[in-house]
Amino acid sequence: MSGKKGMIHYPKEVKLEAVRMFFEEGMTRAEITKALGLRSAGRVEVWTRQYRREGVAAFTKPIGRPRKVAESEQAELARLRMENTLLKKYHSELRKEMLAKRNIGLSTNTEKNTK
Repeated sequence: MSGKKGMIHYPKEVKLEAVRMFFEEGMTRAEITKALGLRSAGRVEVWTRQYRREGVAAFTKPIGRPRKVAESEQAELARLRMENTLLKKYHSELRKEMLAKRNIGLSTNTEKNTK
């Protein structure tokens, strides 16, 4: 959980309900705070301001700084896949070279072998 000790993160539904009560029903911020059991009327004021500015999208954005873990995992996964393809290619070429050196893998229908 992010934030300071004692902070409450309200779900999107509660925020939308508070905004709806404010705009559609004309309730005051204090009445909304009591009805929904919020800690302060300032929260309702902030939510209404955000709603006016950005609409419903204001409540769907992630909170805080985006994590870098997902990006680094994706980058590492891409690097490992590239390594695997390079190693497979190297191994197959090395195997072909070794078979050619030992003269294995050539056609067995040569005149010498048909005696």
